Amino acid sequence: MNIAAATNQNLADISNVLVYSSMAVYALAFFAHVGEWVFGGRSRVGTTAAALTPKQAAADAPAVSVTVKKRGGGTAVLERPKVVTRATSGERDVPDGPGAAGGDEQGDLYGRVAISLTVLAFALHAAGVLTRALSVQRAPWGNMYEFSTTFSVVAVASYLAFLAAGKNVRWMGLPLVTTVLLDLGLAVSVLYTDSDQLVPALDSYWLWIHVSLAIACGALFYLGMVSTVLYLFRDRYEAKLANPKGAQPGSFARSVLSRLPAAGSLDKFAYRVNAAVFPFWTFTIVAGAIWAESAWGRYWGWDPKEVWSFITWVAYAAYLHARATAGWKGRKAAYLAIFAFLCFLFNYYGVNMFVDGLHSYSGV
Repeated sequence: MNIAAATNQNLADISNVLVYSSMAVYALAFFAHVGEWVFGGRSRVGTTAAALTPKQAAADAPAVSVTVKKRGGGTAVLERPKVVTRATSGERDVPDGPGAAGGDEQGDLYGRVAISLTVLAFALHAAGVLTRALSVQRAPWGNMYEFSTTFSVVAVASYLAFLAAGKNVRWMGLPLVTTVLLDLGLAVSVLYTDSDQLVPALDSYWLWIHVSLAIACGALFYLGMVSTVLYLFRDRYEAKLANPKGAQPGSFARSVLSRLPAAGSLDKFAYRVNAAVFPFWTFTIVAGAIWAESAWGRYWGWDPKEVWSFITWVAYAAYLHARATAGWKGRKAAYLAIFAFLCFLFNYYGVNMFVDGLHSYSGV
């Protein structure tokens, strides 16, 4: 028995070392991403294209002629309509920016180094979560420390999966790594709890279903939130470019915001992520109700965690509805999406740490 306890403690210590090691590598990735933005020059072609209005783009597009045969045997040369390729459909159809590196080789090198370091940090991070699970021989999300470390590892895994699928999301690297460092710093300094067995109410196979889904949904909602926030900045930047007589973007905005995808692309990415995750969040609440009936003998008891889970569901439902409602698309819907994610954050941190209820398992 003592040998088993010593082994579990050693695994817990190894988990802590791996998590701290991942934080060190994430910090290096953070500086590499900063280098990508700072030392990467703006691509002249990309910046010019992003600033074009549809009329300017159409005027600059090369004319293409096509030769056709007449019925009588002769030929005629017709002008093919000019085609402008745009990133997305919307009020302002502009191409995506050149990316964080700005089309610059030096910036791209920093970006590639940042991605490589992020992959290494993710491997150490995931190993730390796994060894934490082995140390207690259960799912590694029985308290806020374990939930936080797992949440951030799923967020990074989702980001790397988008990259592996060829999606243009490298612009998300800097805010993602920054958030992961803050999340892990809070986890190891404020939320840390020694590895231990679950309280009786959590000792169920529903832990694997309900909590794992909540973590995955939250991580993906976070990616959607980052895209939504950047959409608001990029949308205002494009609005200023489209109004040459009004206030124009400053040098910092031109340097940073010009490299991001078009506002329409950011908005579309956020919407697709939130829309895809919403059914799984719905099932998360349903699974929690089923688990509550098994643990406490009722499906719904208006516990603070249950209430805020429902409020989060309503907020995301309102966002999705707003996207389909005339007059609520764009910035208004984006504000709803940010509010919905803030509800998710309060459901996790606020309810767990400051509100007493049946779901108070923070361990802090």
